Amino acid sequence: MSGCPFGGATRRRFLSGAAGITGAMGAAGAASAKPAPSTHAPLKPTAAPDSATLPFHGPHQQGIATSQQAHVYFAALDLITETKADVARLMQAWTLAAARLTAGQPVDAAAEDPGQPPGDSGEVSGLPPARLTLTFGFGPGLFSKDGHDRYGLAGMRPQAFADLPRFVGDQLVPERTGGDLCIQACSDEPQVAFHAVRQLTRIAQPYARTRWVQNGFLAGYAPGETPRNLMGFKDGTLNVAAKDPRALDQLVWVGDEGGWMKGGTYMVARPIRIALEHWDTMKLGFQEQTVGRHKRSGATLGGDSEFAPLALDAVDKEGNSLTPENAHVRLAAPETNEGAQILRRSYSYDNGVSFVAERWPPWRQGMELDAGLLFVCYQRDPRTGFIKIFERMSKFDMLNQFVTHVGGGLFAAPPGAQPGRYIGQELLSA
Repeated sequence: MSGCPFGGATRRRFLSGAAGITGAMGAAGAASAKPAPSTHAPLKPTAAPDSATLPFHGPHQQGIATSQQAHVYFAALDLITETKADVARLMQAWTLAAARLTAGQPVDAAAEDPGQPPGDSGEVSGLPPARLTLTFGFGPGLFSKDGHDRYGLAGMRPQAFADLPRFVGDQLVPERTGGDLCIQACSDEPQVAFHAVRQLTRIAQPYARTRWVQNGFLAGYAPGETPRNLMGFKDGTLNVAAKDPRALDQLVWVGDEGGWMKGGTYMVARPIRIALEHWDTMKLGFQEQTVGRHKRSGATLGGDSEFAPLALDAVDKEGNSLTPENAHVRLAAPETNEGAQILRRSYSYDNGVSFVAERWPPWRQGMELDAGLLFVCYQRDPRTGFIKIFERMSKFDMLNQFVTHVGGGLFAAPPGAQPGRYIGQELLSA
């Protein structure tokens, strides 16, 4: 009983209900998407939510094109079970629990038994779900690990789900990197997001253990206003239009080429530490040259509107480019990456302080803020999305003297589930 996440009969009732969910969907059709025009619109937070609850079931998982909530709690887990059937049981249980949690219900509806641990930890009793979304992803280790096809799924790994290369400047900490599964919980109430991951990791205890977690936040901006990151700049001005179905189909959702991943997407999640103490000593002009935008307005250099088209060819009276060749915005722009775009959904984070040895002058060592950006993005194909964009940025971006990628992973986020089905069923029931 000590290893049961729900405690005795309560857990058995929950998992037996999950086991009754039906089999896999049919094969996807075969029509390729036509290119969509480049879109420049942010995935903006919503300060006043349209409703307290968002539906869990649907063709796509929530928490991807959803208007961004104020808080995130992200967790990656390692599978410890030896059978694919157990992985399927876990995803069945997670799907049932997620549908309840996003509806504002306790994870286990069974009556409380004083002789058993509570079915739900209860710390959000009385709180609304505050637009809670739960997004699940599969890591490369689900398909093979250390060269071993442990679940017989190696042949089901899509070609687009290619390993991320080791980028220039990466300082990935093993304890903050990788994972066979991931959970992204987003809500306008931080305790609700934390509670959801807490319940889901309890359910996972017989099958998986937590590898790394990271929480994050956005400031409370008005609807439609781009939030600022910890460097003080607006973050997310240049983004895929999350309300444009054509853009999402072209750039975010996997098409017929994905097989069981059709309607899903590929998620990159990376904690990026920012040397804030170093950044804060830089002159405003240098900060703006580094980013390629004006700090206050968010406009491209030389412009006065945040959402005006990038003027990368603009020059000063001496003929010098207003936007440096290695400015962040130039290297990230679709115009300089053969149209490559990703849907960014990032959050600031603050982990307190820790000992740091800076990798750029003045090479200070000591206790500094362990804070930065939990960078999260979604794309139809990482090879033509994040990898294509960041390969060049990792080498030339002026921001690299202030930021360091310290962990993270790549995950395949399957399509959403309809009632009576579970996330990843098309893969795990094959």
